[in-house]
Amino acid sequence: MRRTARTLFLTPLIALLALIGFAAAPAQAATWSSSDQWGTWSNGGYTLYNNIWGSGAGAQTIWANSFGDWGVWANHPNTGGIKSYPNAKKAVGKKISAISSLTSSYNVTVPSSGAYNTSYDIWDTNYDYEIMLWVNKTGPVGPLGTAQGNVSLGGHTWSVYKGSNGANEVFSFIRTSNSTAGSVDIKPIVNWIKNTKGWFGDVTIGDVQFGYEITSSAGGLDFRTNSVGVSAS
Repeated sequence: MRRTARTLFLTPLIALLALIGFAAAPAQAATWSSSDQWGTWSNGGYTLYNNIWGSGAGAQTIWANSFGDWGVWANHPNTGGIKSYPNAKKAVGKKISAISSLTSSYNVTVPSSGAYNTSYDIWDTNYDYEIMLWVNKTGPVGPLGTAQGNVSLGGHTWSVYKGSNGANEVFSFIRTSNSTAGSVDIKPIVNWIKNTKGWFGDVTIGDVQFGYEITSSAGGLDFRTNSVGVSAS
């Protein structure tokens, strides 16, 4: 009876340990990983950033084999408010008028539950303007600001929102259907904001970031970047 009870106890314990080991395996096997709030790693001209910046956040581990092969395990509670934006960042450092080409490609594997978006976050060097390009979203998440209608630019059709977070202007482009792989021509988007709408002038594009803006991922969810790259000239 005692042996049977012990066996019954060990079976779920072993299963639990195996599950934990499986969940942690990508981070442990990776070239780099970090559970630090602001953990960073530079590779191939990119900077990877764990970036747990919101209040009420839970645990999160970022791992990477390269700037284009990385992922995140996140366990943030089912509460409102953005908890983190783990991302890979490429610095551009050119005025819009001096950019002849600015493109990116992406391929991700994302969970079917939780609340998050997969997005580009593009900044000017003064951090006065923020351009967000959401390529997919899941759960109760939405952009800042007011709707400006739909537009087809850069190979996608977007719903556009314009707002402010009190520190900078935010222009959000929400893809009208979810995508987990594709390419984006960013130059026509910044040209449209500058030339067609006049929402900013000939600003210098600083950072092009790509990652996951996570609101909730209770129980632990995996976000994987299979490939990503930014090209500017």
